[in-house]
Amino acid sequence: MASNDDNNTPADAPDTADVTILAPKNADSSSSSSSSSSASTTETIPDAPAPWAMKADVYFFSWWMSGKQAKAGLPTMAYSPLEAASDYAAPSSGTPVGGLSMVQILRYKDSPVGAYDELIVVPGSFDYTRDDAQGRKRKDRNPRISRIYVSQKHTCYNGRKNWGVPKHLARFDWASNTDGSTTVKVFPHDMNPQDTAEANASPVPFFQATFKPWRFAPSFPLRTSWLDYLGITSTLVLPPLPQGTGSQGELPGTDRWYKIVPQQYSRRTMVGWFDIAQHRDDNGRLTGDHENFWPGLGRWQLGMKMENADLALNAAEESWEPPRSNL
Repeated sequence: MASNDDNNTPADAPDTADVTILAPKNADSSSSSSSSSSASTTETIPDAPAPWAMKADVYFFSWWMSGKQAKAGLPTMAYSPLEAASDYAAPSSGTPVGGLSMVQILRYKDSPVGAYDELIVVPGSFDYTRDDAQGRKRKDRNPRISRIYVSQKHTCYNGRKNWGVPKHLARFDWASNTDGSTTVKVFPHDMNPQDTAEANASPVPFFQATFKPWRFAPSFPLRTSWLDYLGITSTLVLPPLPQGTGSQGELPGTDRWYKIVPQQYSRRTMVGWFDIAQHRDDNGRLTGDHENFWPGLGRWQLGMKMENADLALNAAEESWEPPRSNL
């Protein structure tokens, strides 16, 4: 749920005057600004096939994108540069139609590739075309991850290879604030057009947010699959990925579409406010594209934190080659 009044601070909104900086989730986050090795000299990243069972704290807020907004086109920051210049973002891979949109920030405590952090952008659903069993074209509709960042190479590589998830590396800076809120800033490796190997983190954040839970609101259980009962699918469909020249060999491409069903469950989910006012430089100038990350959003967003959630991601429910028919 969105609040479009930037100047009207909600009750229990975060006050970030005093902070405690938290260490990155993984020392192998590839966040060092001095990394310059090429993919050809990097050790092979080991495969970690599905299924994955994980533990994480999951922060998220949602908004509704109208069909009219989607038809006008997604903002340029919806995609990482590699995918933006490929068929992944082309009309041939689907048309955005709006619907429930979401940003998730996750702190994985445990996974088959260790601890890591993640930022996910899902700008609603897409209409796409695929071949049916008779070779005829048919249209389907599913939500899609357009942009996603992770803090280490193992999940980046395997997320792309296993499920076609368009992961890229970023540095995540976390802080625990004295008012009980939590702040995160995400510094991607793919923001500098001259750094095609994505070796170095950006000096300014692509995304930042502060979450503060409501003080007196009770926690409750939440399972993402319950959305299905509301007619909102949690099944993602992702087009083939382009291959990148990542400095650590972390950007494999794919040649198939993937249908995946992420599962998340927490016994303790809290409601709170997100402050999504984005970064400004020392002169007060906005360093990103939009004041509150996504066009049309207000500074204050109602969201949730799923504490110590159980997450599961099985092998793709289905995969297929790009459609070839002209019917």
